[in-house]
Amino acid sequence: MNEHVNDTVTAAVLLIGDELLSGRTKDKNLGYIAEYLTNMAIELREARLVSDDEGDIVEALNALRARYDYVFTTGGIGPTHDDITADCVAKAFGVGIDHHPEAVKLLEERYAKTDWELNEARMRMARIPDGATLVYNPVSTAPGFKIENVYVMAGVPEVMRAMMDNIAPTLRQGMPVLSRTVTAYIGEGDLAPGLASVQEEFPEVSMGSYPFQEDSKFGAKLVLRSKDESALERAEAAVAGMVAELYAAPNVRTWK
Repeated sequence: MNEHVNDTVTAAVLLIGDELLSGRTKDKNLGYIAEYLTNMAIELREARLVSDDEGDIVEALNALRARYDYVFTTGGIGPTHDDITADCVAKAFGVGIDHHPEAVKLLEERYAKTDWELNEARMRMARIPDGATLVYNPVSTAPGFKIENVYVMAGVPEVMRAMMDNIAPTLRQGMPVLSRTVTAYIGEGDLAPGLASVQEEFPEVSMGSYPFQEDSKFGAKLVLRSKDESALERAEAAVAGMVAELYAAPNVRTWK
């Protein structure tokens, strides 16, 4: 077994930015990170969205990093006055913050190839909390960073995705969660009692009902998830049997 594979690995995402809360910017990062982590069998358990407020960022970060194996933040590491994420992370960990020599070198090399000045504002992007290591950014050079179990990434989706690719090899992976789906052309109100009963019988299997409508037919996708393949197969058979009984029941409306 891969030494980086563990039974359960958990994570949280902290999205930072007034522009997200105002609606000026539509978030494109949470869904991407969630899918990325799911593919690595890392369970995303919580996501929070906070404003560019020092107290809110520090409070959320300290709560999440104590609760989960990994925390991924996006936003607030650019050159403007309201890009305060790095300072907030330093405060959350109780460490200092200064220009990181390697980050400075990366920015110097980049801006030497352009007509832009590496001014004081752009140098803000080289300020990294003490003890943190850099997360490289092949898109626009300015790095993110990692400190303990917290990964700090840019809010620009293209940059964040490149950073995730660099972070991924360092992460511990969990055991894959297996999934089965039973489709029922039956209303959720009729499915609910039987599904609840099967759930009680198989507590190790997560069960969810997701309603849909297609071609004037109504129904629900009954999705079962578990790391225990044997239990999952038995639960799937029980749910399928429950659905078959409902199809045969005279007082249940079906669209099969």
